[in-house]
Amino acid sequence: MFTGLIEELGEIVALAPHGDAARLTVRGPLATSDATHGDSISVMGVCLTVVEQGADWFTADVMGQTLAMSTIGSWTAGAAVNLERAAAVGDRLGGHIVQGHIDGTTTVLEVREAGQWRVLRFSLDAAHAPLVVDKGSIAVDGVSLTVSAVGDEWFEVSLIPETLSATTLGSLEVDDAANLETDILARHIARLAQFGAGAHDREDLS
Repeated sequence: MFTGLIEELGEIVALAPHGDAARLTVRGPLATSDATHGDSISVMGVCLTVVEQGADWFTADVMGQTLAMSTIGSWTAGAAVNLERAAAVGDRLGGHIVQGHIDGTTTVLEVREAGQWRVLRFSLDAAHAPLVVDKGSIAVDGVSLTVSAVGDEWFEVSLIPETLSATTLGSLEVDDAANLETDILARHIARLAQFGAGAHDREDLS
């Protein structure tokens, strides 16, 4: 589990095909400072497992499903990535509960300056729209954010200077893709509502 508070900007060393999957190597001195084999590290919002590591780098295997649902397949060596180590029990939860199990990708629709902050508008597909609410939590490329406005097919976030400089979100432009994870609480409620409605319908038919 993560909190969506990015600890450092890492760098992609290599992304190599490995059968129907891939092997990703990332440089991140802080992320690897206390990492051991099998630990989880969030890379751009995707929870990956350390399988090899060195003094300032780690390697993770990326399965085919993750490649299909995320932006990982388009990453290139030298690109910056958001990194966060798994939360430790007893830590302050400064962001929100982020699993690193992304729902899919989203696209930047608009970027506009607004005083000391920047507003980004992202696409929102029909499957995820019910899970995103005004002032609710959402993770974009692993960054815990608050939804500042939402429509049927889009949502917006307002980024402060610290977020712009400390994460990759500051470099996003129109048409760029990003990894999206909706709030786990919203996903559970939606699932419960789905089964609750089904149970009610069955009672009506009995």
